[in-house]
Amino acid sequence: MSGAAKRAILAGLRWTSLRLRLVVVFALVALTAAVSASGIAYWLNREAVLTRTQDSALGDFRQEMQNRAATLPPRPTQSELQKAAEQMAGGNSGYSVLLIGERAEGKPIVGASDPDSFTLDDVPDKLQEAVNERQGVGAGNSVPYHLYWQRTQRRGKPYLVGGTRIIGGGPTGYLFKSLDQERQDLNSLAWSLGIATALALVGSALLAQAAATTVLKPVHRLGEAARRLGEGKLDTRLRVSGTDELAELARTFNKTAESLEKKVADMSAREESSRRFVADMSHELRTPLTALTAVTEVLEDEADSLDPMIAPAVNLVVSETRRLGDLVENLMEVTRFDAGTARLVVDTVDVADQVTACIDARAWLDAVELDAERGIMARLDPRRLDVILANLIGNALKHGGSPVRVSVRPVDHELLIEVRDHGPGIPEDVLPHVFDRFYKASASRPRSEGSGLGLSIAMENAHIHGGDITAANSADGDGAVFVLRLPRDTSSLKDCDGHGDADTDADADGGEEPDRDRGEEDAQ
Repeated sequence: MSGAAKRAILAGLRWTSLRLRLVVVFALVALTAAVSASGIAYWLNREAVLTRTQDSALGDFRQEMQNRAATLPPRPTQSELQKAAEQMAGGNSGYSVLLIGERAEGKPIVGASDPDSFTLDDVPDKLQEAVNERQGVGAGNSVPYHLYWQRTQRRGKPYLVGGTRIIGGGPTGYLFKSLDQERQDLNSLAWSLGIATALALVGSALLAQAAATTVLKPVHRLGEAARRLGEGKLDTRLRVSGTDELAELARTFNKTAESLEKKVADMSAREESSRRFVADMSHELRTPLTALTAVTEVLEDEADSLDPMIAPAVNLVVSETRRLGDLVENLMEVTRFDAGTARLVVDTVDVADQVTACIDARAWLDAVELDAERGIMARLDPRRLDVILANLIGNALKHGGSPVRVSVRPVDHELLIEVRDHGPGIPEDVLPHVFDRFYKASASRPRSEGSGLGLSIAMENAHIHGGDITAANSADGDGAVFVLRLPRDTSSLKDCDGHGDADTDADADGGEEPDRDRGEEDAQ
């Protein structure tokens, strides 16, 4: 999966997550409000329904006790109690009645309107004690007995039990009223409130979706614009509408993008000017360098016949002229990489043959051990591979220690070429900078025989193949190890239109002037 696709998926997940959080927050707020309102409504209605039913039944029972039970004789018979209880429970009262009297001292009798459904065992003991307890009569209490009630359950059904007794020696009465109908009404109310809560929750989710769309659409556009800006599309701007915080954020983004575009344009112009200056300077230097090179070649041929006092100066001119020529060629190569005009000329090659040719062309056969099997084929640019190998092997020979070992092995779809020397290694503080341009390990000796660009050019040539070079010290502390990794097939990286620079790239300072100034001056 490409990086852009991954970023798009992650952006979508973040956007969805923010939307989800908004929906959840809206839903929780709505759920809390709906549950609170429904709970309060249920509790208020429950109390109202139960209180209304309770007051009606108790009031009717009190009146019946006054009208019927109070008219019974002090020592009523069981039939009189039974008849009075049935009369009190008759009509539309909806409750059962139990009357308790005494036919003699300490000999109670009971009359029940419905003995099968209501007996004295159904009356809680605490309620019986409260009903039969005589209260003191005084300023705050005018009667010795009061009406008491209690809600209870029998076999899972709710009931109202109440009781009182006639003042002055009458019977004690109890009522037993079922509250099952009220419970059913309250259950219906609870279901209605639950449905209303669910509808409120769904409605809040829909409102949250609408609100999230309104809020997140500008945020999503801002995220997309930021992504395009990060991809280098510096002309990206947002359409600004409104005066809210999101609109102000969009204005800030546009100002930032405009400022960034201007700064990048200025930097690009300066960079292009610098590249053009280096390229033009390099081209301008090639003509006088060509003449100087021709003269130095003549002087070199005549060096043996020159005056011994003059010969050292002539040798210095020859070496410095060559070094200057290498530097110009390397600068031209660097400018091509910076300008993005370097191209691959891909061919199918035997890697072992290419390494052998590189070593043989520079007369390194006696100093280099090669561990490479024939037949390891790869599609790459042979000239650029030669540049890389010349720099790595040449630097190992010059700044490392013999023997230098070059090994080639294929790993899956990659090609690994390892160059190892047996020198003192590379200081740890220098390792991160060995591929930097013109980097010198010792500031006190900035001048060196190489151009200081060889490893940088080698790395650029590896990158254009889609590969890389790593530098490290060997695990046993005996020398440095450079590992080149290249794809075995770079056809997909080839630019079919660009071959114009194939004959102008630097040749890694040849075999005599390796480009990386290691030793005391650069890396080791």
